Amino acid sequence: MILRLVLGLLLAAMALGQAASFDAMPAILTTYGLTSGAASTALAVALISAQAVTAVWFLARPRSRATTPVWLYTGVAVVWAVLASQALARGLVLDNCGCFGTYLPQPLRWYVLVEDALMLLYAWLLWRGLRRARPTSSPATARTRQENH
Repeated sequence: MILRLVLGLLLAAMALGQAASFDAMPAILTTYGLTSGAASTALAVALISAQAVTAVWFLARPRSRATTPVWLYTGVAVVWAVLASQALARGLVLDNCGCFGTYLPQPLRWYVLVEDALMLLYAWLLWRGLRRARPTSSPATARTRQENH
């Protein structure tokens, strides 16, 4: 639950910063060298939307066992990790990674990969928590449920 609250606050800050500087987001995403034009705008909309929905879900329902916010969080973490990894591998120089839009600008450096790795670790922890929370159904349990209905 605490992880969801912390991630919810982080994603809310990211979504707010990116939405407040939306005019700059497509250009920031274009600097990663994978998208441009309408594709960068669509990516910006998708990232901001996924971050905002996940933030609201994690903050409003931190004990929820729904998989949708975990899928959204994982998708966001993977996209940012792929963007950063490929840009660093290609030697691209970015003055602002865009995590918070034009607010709290951070250059793309090796430590951004560490941050992205942590985000992916948190995704794994969320999935692990969901697996542990879901009861496993055995044939005997299924028969008992059928007999009771």
